[in-house]
Amino acid sequence: MKTRKLFGTDGMRGEAGRYPLDRETLFKFGKALGALLENMNGAGRPQAVLGEDTRESSRQISEAMAAGIRSTGTRLFYAGVITTPGVAFLTRHHGFTAGIMVSASHNPYSDNGIKIFSNSGLKLSDSQELEIEQAIERDQSPHISAPQQVLTAEPEFLREYLTYLRGLLPGNLPRPSAPLVVDCSNGSASCVVPELLKELGIESRIYNAAPNGRNINARCGSLFPESMAREAQVAGAHLGIAFDGDADRAIFATSGARIADGDHVLYTVAPHYARHQKLKGNTVVGTQMTNLGLERALERCGISLKRTAVGDRYVLEEMVRSGYTLGGEPSGHIIFADVSLAGDGILTLLQVLRVLAETRTSFAEAIAGLKQYPQVIRNVPVREKYPLDEIPEVARTIEASNRDLGNAGRIVVRYSGTERLARVMVEAEDADAVEYHAGRITKAIRKAIGNASASGN
Repeated sequence: MKTRKLFGTDGMRGEAGRYPLDRETLFKFGKALGALLENMNGAGRPQAVLGEDTRESSRQISEAMAAGIRSTGTRLFYAGVITTPGVAFLTRHHGFTAGIMVSASHNPYSDNGIKIFSNSGLKLSDSQELEIEQAIERDQSPHISAPQQVLTAEPEFLREYLTYLRGLLPGNLPRPSAPLVVDCSNGSASCVVPELLKELGIESRIYNAAPNGRNINARCGSLFPESMAREAQVAGAHLGIAFDGDADRAIFATSGARIADGDHVLYTVAPHYARHQKLKGNTVVGTQMTNLGLERALERCGISLKRTAVGDRYVLEEMVRSGYTLGGEPSGHIIFADVSLAGDGILTLLQVLRVLAETRTSFAEAIAGLKQYPQVIRNVPVREKYPLDEIPEVARTIEASNRDLGNAGRIVVRYSGTERLARVMVEAEDADAVEYHAGRITKAIRKAIGNASASGN
C-alpha cells in the first residue's frame, strides 16, 4: 500500500489556513469524503454529522469542508461545538454513515485537523484515508469560487450526548463527598462537563472553561496538569481531572496532588473489571509507551498486558479483533469497549467515579499499588522521517542501549504520527540509566537528521 501523506495516526492535522487546511483543499477533501461515503453507504443517500472544537479556525474549516461534502449529495448535519467522542456517539446513535470532527486535539490553537468515524465507531481505515488523498490529488477542477456553507448548529445533538453521559452513572451510587476540580482546557469539554456534573448532582470547581478561540490548550488541560493537581490539593478534592482540547483524553490527580495518567486509570479499573468478570481474556490492551510498572502491577493481579503500536486507533483495532474490553494509553486515551468504542475523557471520568463508588475507595487508595518505572520521553525535531533502522549511527546506538538495559528496562524510538518529531522513550528501574540512554539516543538522532531550526523538549 502507498504511504499516506495527509493523514497521521489521528486523522489529518496541520496549520490552519495552510495546505492541506486551506479552503480549496478542504473543499476537495469534502468532495472526496462525500464520494467515499456514497460507496460506504451502498443504496440510499449517505448522511453524516459534523462537529468542531473551540479554535477560531474550526468554523471556517467546517464550512469549507461542508460545501464539498454537500456538493456530492451527502446530507450533512451540524452539531456545532462538541467533543470528538460526542461526534462518535451521535454517529452510532443515529446510524449516520460517518461522523466528522474538526479538531487538533491537544495541539495549540494555530493548528487544526479532521477526524472521521464510520458508523461502527471506528476511525477510517488506512486504505480509506489513502483513497481520500488520491481523490484530492486527482481533482484538478477550480474550486476556489465554491460557495461557503453557512452552518447552523442543531442543539438537540449536544443534549442527546449529555443525556447519554448522564445515564452512565447510576442514580443510586453515592456522589463524591468532596468536590471535583476540573480543567476543561478552554476546549470542547467547556460546553459539556459543567452542565453534566450539575445534572448529576456532583459538586465541582471548573477551570479554563471560557474559550475565546485562541486559549484552547494554552498552558492548561491534559498537557499541563500541574495547576489542576495543585488546585485539587488546596480544595481537598475527591479528585482532579484535566481534559484536552476535544476531550477524548483525560489526566487525573489525587487530593494529594499526585498526577495520574492513563496507566493509573487502567490500574484502577482493570482489577475491578476482573473481579466482576467484565475483563475479557483477563487482558488489558496498552501500547509500546505503556509503563513497565503497569505491566508488572497487572501481573500481580493475574492480568496480562497486550501491547500495540502507539495510537488509540491501534489499541481499538486490537480490542475489536480480540474481543478485549479495556485498553488505553498513558496520554489519557482510555477505551471501555463494553460501553463505547470511542476514547472519551468524560466517559473515563464517569467510569472512574463509578469504580471508586462501588469499591468505596479514594482515588489515592486505588492507584497506591502502581509504582511506575522512571521514564523520560524526548522529542527531537527532524528534517525528514527517514527509517530509523536505516540510519547506521542511530540504529547502532539504540541497539547498544537495549543491550545495556537488558530486561531491566525498555526503549521505544518512533516518529510522531502528527508532527515532524522523533520520540525517544526510555524507562528502567535505574533513573540514572534512563537519563543516560535517553540522552545518548537523542544525541545520535539530532546529529544524523536533526532540524537545527526547530526546538524540541
